[in-house]
Amino acid sequence: MSDQIILTTGIYDAIKDHLRRKKVSHNEEVRLASELRNALQVRRRVLPEDVVTVNRKVTIKDHSQNKEEEYIFVGVSEAKPKKNKHSILSDMALATVGYKVGDVIEWPFRDGERRIEVLKVENWQN
Repeated sequence: MSDQIILTTGIYDAIKDHLRRKKVSHNEEVRLASELRNALQVRRRVLPEDVVTVNRKVTIKDHSQNKEEEYIFVGVSEAKPKKNKHSILSDMALATVGYKVGDVIEWPFRDGERRIEVLKVENWQN
């Protein structure tokens, strides 16, 4: 697992604002606050292509539920879950944003701790 997550400044600010508005569970808040303290902030053009961020299609293996799913993470206003377009501030996006392919994450989802792995990250354009 990566020592620190890598975020663009815009995503970093959006997550901080999301925390300030108390939009996550207490356990998620503690975890996200810790990750933000150690996060590496970079410009969008230097963000590695294998890092989970907005406008990327991400394949995730949920080891706790033994299933693989694909998510397209988009800006908040573009989210359409029925079309598999999930907000970058959705639960799964918050759990994986800033991580890269190969990272395995233990995350305190609302329904309990789950172990998830980032299998694939691809650029996605609408």
